[in-house]
Amino acid sequence: MTEYAIVIEDAGSNFSAYVPDLPGCVASGSTVDEVTERIREAMALHLESLREHGEAVPPSTSRVSSVKVA
Repeated sequence: MTEYAIVIEDAGSNFSAYVPDLPGCVASGSTVDEVTERIREAMALHLESLREHGEAVPPSTSRVSSVKVA
């Protein structure tokens, strides 16, 4: 099992998520919990599709951090 970083953004009327290491893998939902579940499902389908088409599965290389600014 590989762990990938995800980015969740507040889009105003909903939340969106994407996976930096899996270009094109995105999801949206009305809550953070919903978008988290949907991006998990999208990731599984994305990886399954890559494998079915004989394409390489990208390694997890992104890291998540936060920085405080004044």
